[in-house]
Amino acid sequence: MKEPLFYRIIRPLVTFLIKMVFRPNYIGLENIPKSGRIILAGNHTNNFDSPLLLSCTKRVIHFLAKEELTKGILGPGFKAMGIIPVNRSIHDKGALNNAINTLKEDKVIGIFPEGTINKTKDIIMPFKIGAVKMASETDTQIVPFTITGKYKAFKKNITIEFYKPINIKSDDLTKENEKLMKFISKKLEEKRK
Repeated sequence: MKEPLFYRIIRPLVTFLIKMVFRPNYIGLENIPKSGRIILAGNHTNNFDSPLLLSCTKRVIHFLAKEELTKGILGPGFKAMGIIPVNRSIHDKGALNNAINTLKEDKVIGIFPEGTINKTKDIIMPFKIGAVKMASETDTQIVPFTITGKYKAFKKNITIEFYKPINIKSDDLTKENEKLMKFISKKLEEKRK
């Protein structure tokens, strides 16, 4: 898969705007490898989460995102950014296979395993199994991350923290998925204290 040129053009602009408007705190950026395949997986709080994640590395992140983004007036732009569209009404094996093939080319996948923005009062919603499944099938490490705070213009309220890469060590993907969810949930709870 050829790296999307549009992404390379847009990333510096998006990064500038995110840093200027939201003034995020970045912690643990050294945990994002500079090369090789990797999955970035964390909680989903807001539509700005993907641009925030994009601002964390110069590497191209191929986001798994709802297929609705590829339709309408903005659709061509999202496609040109190299997103992997997901049909959320089914277990979309095509999207999973596209993500696996992307990882086999030593690229970066960005995923929010909750599957949608968490609008509940729960600290985290149940994770879908895609992140651990693609990690297991491609022997790829997952770099967990947490996003905490609120997106408030010029307030420096938002923090994104990356943790050390983890390996999927078992064939029991349900158990591995639960471990990933519990790890991220625990980190979010620690930040609330």
